[in-house]
Amino acid sequence: MSSRLAQISSHLTVQPTAAQTSNIPTKIGVKSADDVVIVDAVRTPMTRGKKGGFKDTVPEDLLAAVLAAIKDRTKIDPSIVDDICVGNVLQAAGGATVSRMAALYAGYPDKTSIYTTNRQCSSGLQAVVNIATHIQTGLIDIGIGAGVESMTMGYGASAMAAQTSEKIPEACEAAADCQLPMGITSENVASEFNVTRAKQDAFAALSFQKAAKAQAEGKFDSEIVAVKTMIKDAEDNEKEIIVSKDDGIRAGTTVESLSKLRPAFDGATTAGNASQVSDGAAAVLLMKRKTAEKLGLPIVGKFITSAVVGCAPKIMGVGPAYAIPAVCEKAGIQIKDVDVFELNEAFASQAVYTIEKCGLDINKVNPVGGAIAMGHPLGCTGARQIATLLPELKRQNAKLGVTTMCIGTGMGMAALWERE
Repeated sequence: MSSRLAQISSHLTVQPTAAQTSNIPTKIGVKSADDVVIVDAVRTPMTRGKKGGFKDTVPEDLLAAVLAAIKDRTKIDPSIVDDICVGNVLQAAGGATVSRMAALYAGYPDKTSIYTTNRQCSSGLQAVVNIATHIQTGLIDIGIGAGVESMTMGYGASAMAAQTSEKIPEACEAAADCQLPMGITSENVASEFNVTRAKQDAFAALSFQKAAKAQAEGKFDSEIVAVKTMIKDAEDNEKEIIVSKDDGIRAGTTVESLSKLRPAFDGATTAGNASQVSDGAAAVLLMKRKTAEKLGLPIVGKFITSAVVGCAPKIMGVGPAYAIPAVCEKAGIQIKDVDVFELNEAFASQAVYTIEKCGLDINKVNPVGGAIAMGHPLGCTGARQIATLLPELKRQNAKLGVTTMCIGTGMGMAALWERE
């Protein structure tokens, strides 16, 4: 009888394949029809919040620009895109409204669904991973992971909740730490782990220098879609402009010039060694390898796996130091096997700590600069890093890249990608 029950049970139990199981690491160096691949990844320029080329551009216009660019560059029929996930932190109009408006305006049909996700600074990466894992499990065939942020319009006091709990932070110190200004968490990292002002300024200067060199050499051109928009002058007069380059990159920045800046808090974090408040959007088109091949679309990269790890909120910036080893362990590789790290530079303090803690080769970290030089539009960054990583891997004839960032309230996220 027991053997008969076992036999019946075996018929009823369906074991999922790797492709059907959420976020099972894909084999590196092996091509499979079920690989989740990237067909294209694009971004707008990153511009300075309240001062740059997008200061008068609403987020739905930024998002529409990259969604349209993905469609136009790949020539994909938008009606076969099943779902779009958009990372957005400072969500206007409830988040979903802005995204849906942008997709419809960009030429996607009613049946293409869309939603927003918010995991703070990793929202753009979370959006891409959400789409990748939904493709892995067979929930959808084709999707877009994107990110958008207008920090000009959403950042600051207006983004804060009108009322928060008094009971929870009084009873739980860690919960109270979730409300710390990000700059204070940077100072906490610097103080606790002895990341000196000199180290922070040296790292920041290098970011500016690498980004300025990359921009001058046209290295960002293939990933950027130029955006036609309107801008207002001091007298509120409008004129049409085309924004085609990141406008926060400051050529000629040196350690000496950064050392003259006053700390924003009681410590070493300054406007020069922290990420810029910025506006921008990015988008990544994903599908299975067999789908891309059937449609005759190019394959530029492959999703391997991702990891999210929590850490103490008061030192939230250390998150990547935990997420990087976690994602490498999931993939069965060592940190040294990774060719390029796109490490978000929320603050030089936490970026330097991550490099030292993980023993990263500085030459592999942000080879074309990072958020200190280019900007950090919160919900956009995770998708933007992918658009920057893949061309750099190609230029270096390298294979493996990690995109990673710290997350406000105490987390780190990382994803591993393989260049085709």
